[in-house]
Formats: sequence, structure tokens, C-alpha cells
Amino acid sequence: MSDSKYTRETVLQVHPWVPGKLLSITTTRSPEFEFTAGQFARLGLPAAGLPDEPPTIWRAYSMVTPPSQREFLEFYSIVVPEGEFSPRLAALRPGDSLYVDKTAFGFLTLDRFIPGGATSGGGTPTHGDLWLLATGTGLSAYLSLLQEPSTWAAFDQIIVVHGVRSVQELAYRERLQQWSRDGLPEAAGLPRRARLTYLPIPTRESFQDMPAARLTHLIEDGRLEQLAGRKLDADVSKIMLCGNPDMLTEARQLLKTRGFAVGRRGNPGNLALENYW
Repeated sequence: MSDSKYTRETVLQVHPWVPGKLLSITTTRSPEFEFTAGQFARLGLPAAGLPDEPPTIWRAYSMVTPPSQREFLEFYSIVVPEGEFSPRLAALRPGDSLYVDKTAFGFLTLDRFIPGGATSGGGTPTHGDLWLLATGTGLSAYLSLLQEPSTWAAFDQIIVVHGVRSVQELAYRERLQQWSRDGLPEAAGLPRRARLTYLPIPTRESFQDMPAARLTHLIEDGRLEQLAGRKLDADVSKIMLCGNPDMLTEARQLLKTRGFAVGRRGNPGNLALENYW
């Protein structure tokens, strides 16, 4: 095993969702890299103009692929035109190198929550609901979680809410729509599995029957619960928030009034969050 803190991986594929703005990149995966669904990696590149030098520029990206996918890693990125890293990431082509820190990080993992929910009216224990609320590329971590059969076995209902500006930014939409119809194929043999509700919400365009509104407004006025057909109940629901910092701050305050709180050491909560553009 190498003593280096990172591995040099090879780009396998670059898929543009919105040219010049949104892309997914697939690389090889070192057997030394281990992670939990929902975590992120630090990706590295050498300084511009020094392709053969060690990486010095690092950025965090959640894995789209699940831990069980041993052959490759997939990441989802927005391109910041004036950025030091993402335009160069978008310019990579198959065969190019990308560095991956061997240590995974992040708190959007299911072990942040106490398993299960309350009991139903008849006294039957429920598994509760998992709400996955994201803006933009914050969707990444949820895609990894949703490809793990254990996620589907842990809840009665999973609600994925993806807030973007325009319809074309609804990356991975077809995959999520398929899971909402058919479930995860790998979970078919489970004794029980959750049902998935997918709510794609562009804020600047009308799309299907979805309101063109920010996620925080939909939480505040109750429309998010109406769309999902489920209540945001602190005794039953577990919520993950991933997106831009302003959304997280506002949503956390709104949910706090509903009884949702981030867990502390030795005291798991019912809310987990991470800043992610």
C-alpha cells in the first residue's frame, strides 16, 4: 500500500448535462479508497501549467456512485467560470489524471439518525420517512445513498426534492423517475423496501405540476408536504439538507420550529446538513 495520502486516478468519461455549466465525471477507483454512502472526497489537480507536478489545488465533491461500486467513482460538478478548479475539471478528457484523497469526509450518512420512527395509529412500529432536500449539485450525495439497498430497507417512504433554476439543470432526472416508478432493482429481494417520491422543482420555469418556488418557501407555506403527500413530522421524519449555504441556514431555522435538530455526540438527531453548491 502506498504511503501517499492520495491516489492518481484516470478519467474514464465526462458527461455534460448543461454545456459549460454542469457535468458528471467518472474516474477509476483505487482499492485503497473506502467511503460511506453520502460522504465526499477531496479531488486534486496540480497548479495550472504544471501537469506533471503533485496536486496542490483541492476541492470537495460527493460521490454519486455507491460504496458497492468498486470499479469506478462518479462525481457531479457545477462549473464556476472564474474558479481555479472546476473549469479545469470540466476540461479533462478520458485518459487524463485526477487525484483523489484517500480519506472520505462528510455527515450526510444514515448513521446520523436513530433508526425507525414512531408507531402508527394501530400501534404498529413504522420505519419513518427520509426527506432528501437538495439544491443544485447537492443532489450528489443522495444518489449514492439511493443506490444502497440498505437505504430502501430503512424507511417506509423516501422523498427526494431537487431545487434548480431551470428544467435543463435537473440532472439524473430520468434515473430518479425510474426509481420512483420501479424502485431500486438491487433492492428487489428485500423483505420490505421504501417507496420513492421524486419532486423536481425548477424555480424559474414551470415544469409539469410543480410550483416555481424556492424550497424554503415550499417548506414555510406547507406546499412541500402537499406535493409529497407526507407530513414533516419530527417523530417520524429524518431530513437531509444539501445545497447552498443560504438555503441551509433558512431551511434549518424553519425546521427548528417544527422540532428538527442536528444530532450531537452521543445524541443522534433527525436533521443532517452539508453546504454544497
